Amino acid sequence: MIRYTLKCENDHSFDSWFKSSEAFEKLLAVGMAACPKCGSSDVRKSLMTPQVTPARKKASAPAETPPPSTAVTTQKKPLSAPQSEQEAAIARVKAEVESNSEYVGKSFADEARAMHDGDIDTRPIWGEAKPEEAKSLIEDGVPVVPLPFTPTRKTN
Repeated sequence: MIRYTLKCENDHSFDSWFKSSEAFEKLLAVGMAACPKCGSSDVRKSLMTPQVTPARKKASAPAETPPPSTAVTTQKKPLSAPQSEQEAAIARVKAEVESNSEYVGKSFADEARAMHDGDIDTRPIWGEAKPEEAKSLIEDGVPVVPLPFTPTRKTN
């Protein structure tokens, strides 16, 4: 795998991983390498420096900690940090939803329908539904809205 710092025609800088330099060239040739901020497929490699750790620092640094990005063009944020105003706004909405409602997972459609029909007490919930379940809820007048994020998955 190889990581390139790329820049689009609108001067947006971003990093992307590719299987090889040949894979990058092929994707670039068919317009499949695009800016995540504006969607422009007119991208090019930015000036980059290799991530080289001097031997004296390597011995004192923990092995599993990756070195910070050394791209010359801009200071990079961690991948988990919002990269734009839109991502920050979505993160705020997600935090609000998670703190003020109950996650019911894949039983969202059943729970929402039961509340709408008066079978169970109404409470703020959120969860996951298949497209056909969501369409059925909307057609039946159940007030639902899609959220612009997915649940946080726990990893081992």
